[in-house]
Amino acid sequence: MKTRTDKAELIQTLTLFEGTRPEDLPARLANPFHPPAPSPWGLRAVDALQQRLRQDSTYREALWRPGYGKMFGVLVVAAPGGRVGFLSAFSGMLGGAWTLEGFVPPLFDPLDRDAFWPAGEAELAALEQRHAELSREADALRAGGPVHALREVEARRAEVEHVRAECSRDLWRQVTQGYVIPNARGETQTLAALFAPKPPPGGAGDCAAPKLLAYAFRQGLTPLELAEFWWGAPPFGGRRESGAYYPACDNKCGTVLPFMLQGLAVELPAPTATVSAGPRVLHEDPWLLVVDKPVGLPALPGRHAPARDSVLARLQARFPELTPASFLHELEPESSGLLVIARDAATRASLQRQFSRREAEHRHVAWLDGHVEGDAGSIDLPLRGTAQASLGDCVDMRHGKRTLSAWRVLRREASRTRVEFVPTTQLPHALRIHAAHPLGLGLPIVGDARLGREAARLMLHAEALAFVHPRTGERLSFTSPTPF
Repeated sequence: MKTRTDKAELIQTLTLFEGTRPEDLPARLANPFHPPAPSPWGLRAVDALQQRLRQDSTYREALWRPGYGKMFGVLVVAAPGGRVGFLSAFSGMLGGAWTLEGFVPPLFDPLDRDAFWPAGEAELAALEQRHAELSREADALRAGGPVHALREVEARRAEVEHVRAECSRDLWRQVTQGYVIPNARGETQTLAALFAPKPPPGGAGDCAAPKLLAYAFRQGLTPLELAEFWWGAPPFGGRRESGAYYPACDNKCGTVLPFMLQGLAVELPAPTATVSAGPRVLHEDPWLLVVDKPVGLPALPGRHAPARDSVLARLQARFPELTPASFLHELEPESSGLLVIARDAATRASLQRQFSRREAEHRHVAWLDGHVEGDAGSIDLPLRGTAQASLGDCVDMRHGKRTLSAWRVLRREASRTRVEFVPTTQLPHALRIHAAHPLGLGLPIVGDARLGREAARLMLHAEALAFVHPRTGERLSFTSPTPF
């Protein structure tokens, strides 16, 4: 990765404070996932950046259009020679640009990306156009055409879908290899390596905090205080207020920041309550496990916190061969219910084929906050950034991963609707988005603090699981009574 590290760039990017006294500065960086209120020095940095955003008409136009606000961050740093100042960053792009004077650069070289990105985008656009043409042709044949012709068109469309998905994955793989993430020890990792074996979520590495820390490390600056805030119009899904402070995100920064902070003195968060029971093992054989996950327990611990309490960490005492790749599904900590876990690669591949072909079933039950129109249907949405992006930004028609689920109403009450979901694709948070997004059911799940309103818990539970055992050929079915 090429980055400029000359003095001219540092002068343009670092804003120095006047009259700082060492005893007034934070002794060490606070935990970015549980940050306290900004100190006087943090407030000075935030006020200076917000004043700049208010005064520049370019930023006002870019940030106050509906849905176009974004996260900003400041990092108070100690520079060599006893100087103290702050760095500024924005998440993603600002006004269509990755680099702007006075803000730290991204974690990749935009010139390197420009060498392959336009061609990749053009190839995907051509495939999207071809897919749309075949879809229209198939619709016309369904209205009155030979069955064999319809099957031929649908086969060609499925092949285009496959090629489009492969091209999208290849392009994203190139993008993530271009991010080089440093830590306080001077070590580096690519973004792809940090999230392996899974691909990084969209936007990983583009948040303000990683940009700020990476620039500080490379310039020999010592991080003292981080503050991140939203500025501009709220996202379409709400949940953000201009000027309000927010912690680092779990979905993207939860993997990136633990690596970056290695070698740096960081305040640890207060201990949180642990889930005492579970997971309950319902089935065990040499090839697979089926377990019932309790609410509040993560399925996986996170790449850079392998000792974090989770279903995997608890099971590894009995089944040491298990890894994150063993999990066919990854239920969010706030949800509960059944998980199938493969104990070898062949079993995992067989189960994945069954779910993709709809030969296996993973049924969920949820209470939705409001009255659902209709009694049954299906939802087909291409999603990116499912765990942290705003509701409007989660749907990406060009680069999103296709997610499918069937639904039907089980019961109606005055202010809520009980719904059954049967997903045929597996992506964390997808059912929550299918429920809340206007292109889905348009109603958040009860207790979804991110997309709706808080409650005692997220009313989402994986209550049934059925598949053919890859080794014995027996059809297995499991249930877990819904606890709400």
